[in-house]
Amino acid sequence: MATKPSFHLAIPVDDLTKARQFYGDVLGLDEGRSADKWIDWNFYGHQVVTHVAPRAAGGPEAHNPVDGHDVPVPHFGVVLTVPDFHALADKVRAADIAFVIEPYVRFAGEPGEQWTMFFLDPAGNAIEIKAFQDEAQLFAK
Repeated sequence: MATKPSFHLAIPVDDLTKARQFYGDVLGLDEGRSADKWIDWNFYGHQVVTHVAPRAAGGPEAHNPVDGHDVPVPHFGVVLTVPDFHALADKVRAADIAFVIEPYVRFAGEPGEQWTMFFLDPAGNAIEIKAFQDEAQLFAK
């Protein structure tokens, strides 16, 4: 039986009420199963689970320079259509969520040209949203 490829990702959060407000109300994701310590989210056809868990102790958040910006590592995200990308950027702005990297066109005029933006959830998890005018450029070199 063939199935649509998708991923499952579990991320730590420190407050399920804030997670529910951010992922459900701000990002507009559908909530799936849940319990006292976790919530499943339909992250554009993929399963992201917010688990109440302590964050790993360590040094400062890592960054990698990409196209003149400091990209937070680790991060997760999704590729949307260009109109959906801009609609989500508007939702993030309307909720007064600060961008780590404001929406802009990365690699302009090069293979892999894409819209990208980064922001944090209330627990500090970095999220990247991308969009391509030409989705065939997703893995272009």
